[in-house]
Amino acid sequence: MVEFKSSINAYLKELITSPVRSLADIIAFNERNSELEKLAEFDQHTFIEAEKTDGYGEEEKKVVDKLKSFSQNGFEKMMKDHKLDAMVVAGSRASPVFAIGGYPVITVPAGYESDGMPFGICFGGLKGTEPKLIEIAYAFEQSSKVRRPPPVI
Repeated sequence: MVEFKSSINAYLKELITSPVRSLADIIAFNERNSELEKLAEFDQHTFIEAEKTDGYGEEEKKVVDKLKSFSQNGFEKMMKDHKLDAMVVAGSRASPVFAIGGYPVITVPAGYESDGMPFGICFGGLKGTEPKLIEIAYAFEQSSKVRRPPPVI
């Protein structure tokens, strides 16, 4: 919740012409336009709970700094030192790890279990390398020809 509030406020402050400049503005807009925003169907409980937070405390700042250090001195350093275009990880469990660090990742089919369930392979890279990751993932798909349409039921 704290991260959401901080991130959305930082993003909205950068918008030059938007009249909505904070999470509080979003909540107020939604309340003024409840029918348009379908508040009866999609409430804004998450927004309201996030707005109640006070931001990052000292403990959260330490954790964020530690994660940043892990990223810069671990994954980013490895990618740069070895001039790698992508890190390849079997399965899709690496996707959340890349996402936590804010790194792009693409998961494509790599095969099928005996019960027919697909399993994937992840291609992750540094920020800004999305075009290269798409190129790599596409080349893998074209060479493996693993993707197949779902069965018709």
